[in-house]
Amino acid sequence: MAVNRRQDILNAATQSFSLFGYKATTMDQVAKLASVGKGTIYTFFANKEELFNEIITKLIADMQQKATGVIVPGEKFQDNVHHALVEMLDFRRDHQLMIKLIQEQRDIGTPIVNNVLDKVEESILTFIRDKIEIAIQRGEIKKCDPDIFAYIILVTYISLIFDWEKSREPLSKEEIAEIFQTYIFNGLSLR
Repeated sequence: MAVNRRQDILNAATQSFSLFGYKATTMDQVAKLASVGKGTIYTFFANKEELFNEIITKLIADMQQKATGVIVPGEKFQDNVHHALVEMLDFRRDHQLMIKLIQEQRDIGTPIVNNVLDKVEESILTFIRDKIEIAIQRGEIKKCDPDIFAYIILVTYISLIFDWEKSREPLSKEEIAEIFQTYIFNGLSLR
């Protein structure tokens, strides 16, 4: 069995970042977890930031793959966007690395973590915007600014999923879908 040192390093770094956050993770910790010398890490990655960025790039790809996996061809735009957004936000909420990074952003405000979380949000916005553009081309929704509409959708979902339940009973996915249908999508519907 061939040993994939690079993958071992990525796995160890993901574990370390998930446990300790970006700022507290050291290359020594990663080397120890990967059972390699620190110099071995530098044969694959120039520095901790490059290693971190590769992990985040894969995390974003995994999140988008999960979202794409729940899209049903031929289903209404609203339903597909709802399913995809819930999937992405659940992934973001449940993924241990994302949880740790959100905590680090809140508690420390580490600049690279802020940038990475902005990158994750931008990837979600791009995903939604692309679906909006397709829906406009197909005549499923009225012509609108896809960037603004994607932003409205995302921040509203985040508010209803995460902020609403801080002081109220959490809404079910079905309730959130109904709220969007009533207050957001009916306003852009062609029918």
